[in-house]
Amino acid sequence: MKKIFKDKDLLTILIGAVFFLACLIVSLALPGQYMVLGTFPLVSSVLALLAMGVAGAQVWWTALKKIFRGDLLDETFLMSVASIAAFCLGEYVEGVAVILFFRVGEYFEKRAVRRSRAEIRALMDINPDTATLLRNGNEVEVEVIDVAVGDTVVLHAGDRVPVDCTVTRGTATVNTSALTGESLPLDAEVGTALLSGMIVNDALLYAEATRVSDESAAARVLALVEEANERKSRQERFITAFSRIYTPIVVGLAALIAVVPPLITGFSMATFLPWLRRALMLLVVSCPCALVISVPLAFFGGIGNAASQGILFKSGAVFDALAKAKIAVFDKTGTLTRGDFAVSEVHPVGVSAETLLTLAGSAEHGSTHPVSMAIRRSAPHFIPPAEVQELAGKGVIATVDGERIAVGNTRLMHTIHAPYPADAEGILVARERTYIGSILVTDTVKPTAKEAIELLRRDGIEKTVLLTGDHARAANPVGEALALDTVCPSLMPEEKFERLETLMNANIGTVLYAGDGINDAPSLARADVGIAMGGMGSDAAIEAADVVIMNDDPRKISRAIGVARRTLKIAGVNIAFALTVKIVVMVLASLGLLDFSGGMWIAVFADVGVALLCILNSLRMVFQKK
Repeated sequence: MKKIFKDKDLLTILIGAVFFLACLIVSLALPGQYMVLGTFPLVSSVLALLAMGVAGAQVWWTALKKIFRGDLLDETFLMSVASIAAFCLGEYVEGVAVILFFRVGEYFEKRAVRRSRAEIRALMDINPDTATLLRNGNEVEVEVIDVAVGDTVVLHAGDRVPVDCTVTRGTATVNTSALTGESLPLDAEVGTALLSGMIVNDALLYAEATRVSDESAAARVLALVEEANERKSRQERFITAFSRIYTPIVVGLAALIAVVPPLITGFSMATFLPWLRRALMLLVVSCPCALVISVPLAFFGGIGNAASQGILFKSGAVFDALAKAKIAVFDKTGTLTRGDFAVSEVHPVGVSAETLLTLAGSAEHGSTHPVSMAIRRSAPHFIPPAEVQELAGKGVIATVDGERIAVGNTRLMHTIHAPYPADAEGILVARERTYIGSILVTDTVKPTAKEAIELLRRDGIEKTVLLTGDHARAANPVGEALALDTVCPSLMPEEKFERLETLMNANIGTVLYAGDGINDAPSLARADVGIAMGGMGSDAAIEAADVVIMNDDPRKISRAIGVARRTLKIAGVNIAFALTVKIVVMVLASLGLLDFSGGMWIAVFADVGVALLCILNSLRMVFQKK
């Protein structure tokens, strides 16, 4: 009961309903005499007036405020005019029914939106307020906003990771489902990257903070979801524009129906009242609330449903393009492959393999590229480099032990004018412009990549393309293992962009691009749909993308397509159903094929009933299981 008294909307609806029920009981006591003055009909009229006042006051006040703001033609105005006019015509029951059921429908709409928002907040409530830090050998609890990069975070069993960090001591299993939607736990050990929002299951971990709270994964997830709900889809924009045009047309049509026929046939109250009643039914049924609420709610639910699976849509606008995708373009490293590189072959020329690896690993010392890190791990010795110069898309030049060492691809060899064998592959190394060998670094295909490609083909993807900067010897085996249609190796970032442009200009269909690196950012931004791998992905890639896959599982691309298609289907059904019912009832009312008493109840259903059915349909996306 306390909850009811705190909810003013529900309280006024219930009080209005009690008066309305009493009115119906009293009026039925004298059937056929509802309009005759007498003891019981007078009581029933008073009860109807009380029900009307209690239930309708908020609607009328809202309509009045909007009139003064210049927002005249909306659903509250239509309901106010229809209910008051019906009451003035002596149709008390119908007048109260219009306003009362409108309030009931409005209440359920608000509850549905609140419930869907609460569901998303629960899914996204993954960022703790405090963190435990190790300071001077003691554990200290601080506000999460006070955690700085480099602080040592203490994570006990059951703790939620407060900021993005890297494990420095201990081993444990970590629950990642809240952030990535992945049910299997992560085995964390020294060097494992943890994202804020993950939960340590069973042991003590120490980790070094790598991001502050505002830049950590949980904060980015919440920001992306909130941003997505602010950016409208094509269907939502259509409904907004449609309502601005539709409502004035309906009001004008209702006015014409009420005035023109009586003037043509000879104006009198006997001819005017029937047409006025038809106009009132038209106003009731014409309310666009079924569309205005249910369609955005479907997209809101779709965004929340995807977020629960570790798929972040940046806007509702991407649903349509993703649902129509026909070409899937992929980066290789980190997208279809693990990014766990290792040196597989060494081909020295004029030097020993040990010397080749030492010089290359020393020159690559400052680079964070996975290939560079693999070469450094294989180097038997380390010599501190000097004058390190990185050339984007080519490699690195550094002074090692007094000699200029160039490590990179064939473009780098051309840049420094170092001749190399025509069949040289992999990472080429030159010393003082003299080619001294090559190092082949290989990557492993993600275990889920093949299934991901098969799922995309089942989803209707007609062409799969791999665009990579890696040489053919590394790229072709990946393409063959995954049965990709086209493999384009040895591409610079700008060449990736150009190949993507060519595919888009071919007009084969909507193009999606999936990648994770800084060099993928231009292509992610240019594609019809850019999909970033958010676990390993760079900030530039995540910023440029339309969709972010939090756990880097390429199978989630198919899931994202599925969510987009289901959301669009639900929104389309709502639009078709609401418009069909409303148009049919409006035509029948305009032609006088519905008498006022029975027709008004049909009109109420065509408004409130249709709205509720559409809302319930939209809520399927909110509560739908993974």
